[in-house]
Amino acid sequence: MYKKAGLSLNRKRYGPKVFKIYSMNILKGETTMSELQNVMTPIEIRSMVLNNRVVMPPMGTNLGNSDGTVSKENIAYIRRRAQGQPGLIITEITGVHPSGIVSPNQLGAYDDRFIPGLSELVSAAHDEGCKIALQIHHAGRESVFLLKQKKAIAPSAIPSIVFRGEPRAMTIDEIKEIAAAFGAAARRARNAGFDAVELHCAHGYLLMQFLSALSNQRTDEYGGSTLKERSRFPVEVIQTVRRDVGPDFPISVRISMEESIKGGYTAEEMQTVLPSFVEAGADIIHASFGTHGSPGGITQAPPEYKPGFNAWLARKAKDAVSVPVIAVGRFTDPFQADEVIGKKDADLVAFGRQFLSDPDFLIKAKEGRPQDIRRCIACNQGCIEREMLGEGNIRCSINPETGQETVYPEGPAAVPRNVWVVGAGPGGLVAASEANRLGHRVTLFEKEETLGGQTRYARIPPAKETYGEWIDWLIDQVKKTDVTIKPCTEVTARLLEEQKPEYVILATGGEKIIPDIDGCDRDIVCDAWQILRGEVKPEKRILVIGGGLIGMEVADYLSEKGSEITLVEMLPRSPVLKITSHGYMLHSRLREKKSTLLFGTKVVSIGEDSVEVETAGEKTTLKDIGQVVMAVGLRAKDELKDALSSLNIPHAVIGDAKAARRIIEATEEGARAAWEI
Repeated sequence: MYKKAGLSLNRKRYGPKVFKIYSMNILKGETTMSELQNVMTPIEIRSMVLNNRVVMPPMGTNLGNSDGTVSKENIAYIRRRAQGQPGLIITEITGVHPSGIVSPNQLGAYDDRFIPGLSELVSAAHDEGCKIALQIHHAGRESVFLLKQKKAIAPSAIPSIVFRGEPRAMTIDEIKEIAAAFGAAARRARNAGFDAVELHCAHGYLLMQFLSALSNQRTDEYGGSTLKERSRFPVEVIQTVRRDVGPDFPISVRISMEESIKGGYTAEEMQTVLPSFVEAGADIIHASFGTHGSPGGITQAPPEYKPGFNAWLARKAKDAVSVPVIAVGRFTDPFQADEVIGKKDADLVAFGRQFLSDPDFLIKAKEGRPQDIRRCIACNQGCIEREMLGEGNIRCSINPETGQETVYPEGPAAVPRNVWVVGAGPGGLVAASEANRLGHRVTLFEKEETLGGQTRYARIPPAKETYGEWIDWLIDQVKKTDVTIKPCTEVTARLLEEQKPEYVILATGGEKIIPDIDGCDRDIVCDAWQILRGEVKPEKRILVIGGGLIGMEVADYLSEKGSEITLVEMLPRSPVLKITSHGYMLHSRLREKKSTLLFGTKVVSIGEDSVEVETAGEKTTLKDIGQVVMAVGLRAKDELKDALSSLNIPHAVIGDAKAARRIIEATEEGARAAWEI
């Protein structure tokens, strides 16, 4: 078995291609458009001519109105992406039938009442010189919204792997009805002015459910033991769409080339059915990867998956059909995409989350400024987890404009002010950058010599290098502005009283929590930050106190160093959720290293080489412990707040200084504090 990215993969099945990394040509000096000659070559697909080969693929936003119509936020979001000059934008999932929506505010195309709003999306893209396709979709069993109402339908009455609820098996009449609904939705897309339509036949939704033996166990003409037999319904849907949109309107089909789950179909099997998709009317194959329940968060690949990891599957699709193929898979660099296209592994390349972190990345590359690209760090905090955990509409943890285009201030501020930002972690750096952009006179204070805050340590554990690359980028961007930066300077109440800034953004972060445990002052005890800084050498057998993100990541780091880990957490289950991509990877790696995770357990006392713990009222002594690492977390550090209030200085408290949380909260609060000055 070949182990990579926290997964156990069969080398014969995957070989080195799964994680093949195309060379990253991140140029530091000047570049020219000739270095993007493949990416910038136009391509004609039936009636649609694209200016370049860059595609923004579908990504859910949760921005729609409560009745599924297009909102002003949807329009602003699409317009902002179109300003980045991709060749093609493909919208988020748009429902073809009420029986297949994932939420009431999912965009719809199952009635003519949706056409006016959809036409506005088209205008937003066309106004910026960009082509746009509507992705049409039916969730099948993968709708927790419909499963809870016992209204979900699917090929067979087999529960969703993720949501558990059982759908109802579709009748033949319903199969015909849904095929007709896809055709009608495509016709509405054409009438609304879209340049193309895309059928969602990937990631475990209805069309893919018919392809998969794990969800389709029908014994009639829509089932079968082979992928070819089970492809009948998707083929009929493509045929119906072609009939309803006419001969010249382009049709893309987004597929999962591999199901990427035990018992799922393979790329070689998919190659056998792709020709029938093209014969039925498909003009583009959008080659994605995985399904609901695929291990490792493949469809929302975390940093463990290198940029371009999925290009080999686009090559597989190209080997089977002659129509254009779109590659997708954590692409962040247009020069890498240029190489993929130049090698003829794909005809177009989709940049998903990169369009959230920096809509202008292609422009910056063309202008010879690749170093200014804000590269996606694949954290999934704002784009995937926010929606999945019911936290609201789309955001980006490193780009506060995303999802807030209608409230994002262009500037300048009506009244420029003398603004102090205290603390140069992620929140403080974003606050300083945004306040400066809006025309304020900004001074950034940091009591440490080095800027970056907690991200200096967050970048050290396995697969977190992207966090470091981003914080280095952010620091460099702030240094390019006229923000006055004062490292090694602690802001005190006296300094505030003497200089009286007009506004203060308090971004002082958090301070370490040291639990009151008998023996916590022993020599074998240190904290996570000492370990990550390299101040303390790891021992062979280590007990980590704290199972939150800090504890789990330092345990991951230490296990990679060869230490044997026991982790103790008082909560009954891990605060790091396995349903998140990063959480899945953390738990997987610790399990592979045979780490012991004790939940619902507290540390009673620490001895010279042992630790007494208590679980459900029963005490146990863990022996031969060479080191105890405190990783309980942080508490807010906001002691200047009272001084600011007593001095009547307007201020905002952001990030960990408000409450210890993630990057996304720090950056959004930093940006909003600057916007509201």
